[in-house]
Amino acid sequence: MFFSVLLDDPVLFLRVVIIVILSVTLHELAHGFVAVTQGDDTPEKSGHLTLNPVVHMGWESIIFLCVAGIAWGQMPVNPSNFRIPKLSNILVSAAGPFLNLSLGLLFIGLMRIMADSSQELFSLEFFYLAARINLILFLFNLLPIPPLDGFHVLSEIIPGLKPLQNSPFGFFAMMVLFLLPGFGAGLAMIADVAIARLSGLPLM
Repeated sequence: MFFSVLLDDPVLFLRVVIIVILSVTLHELAHGFVAVTQGDDTPEKSGHLTLNPVVHMGWESIIFLCVAGIAWGQMPVNPSNFRIPKLSNILVSAAGPFLNLSLGLLFIGLMRIMADSSQELFSLEFFYLAARINLILFLFNLLPIPPLDGFHVLSEIIPGLKPLQNSPFGFFAMMVLFLLPGFGAGLAMIADVAIARLSGLPLM
């Protein structure tokens, strides 16, 4: 369990929790802000245009993050309010993953700047971990599996897939992915290679 990291490496535990909470919160905010630009005021009316992670994740997600290393969030939107339903839904769905991609690239840039830093919390290793987590979130959320953002984008392009949104397919597909040996390691490897290429620094 991820909680054991707290005993073995409390600094790493704190870093992961901080990065994931920040990344998930900003991911959900990106969905919300783009939804507002597309004519839906649901995020604003529901009080979700806030930096409070509890609003976006809930205590259950935060506790599960600390125990198992897995977290989730949500942003209420009403697609019926979108000005251009198909395009708006694609933009809103893609906003979250691409926010994580932007964060990943930002942290890679900070890695280049902070390469010689020796700070305990915000060191080169911290920015590497932040970039890695955000690139993994970007890759994972673009998978075309409900309820992930990638499925919402794909189902707008291929409307025949929409019935799968409320079917057990997504649950079973996610279970298979999490049980698949090497799935998480594969996403991490892609992120590591991307960071090394873009930062010019060796793999960590």
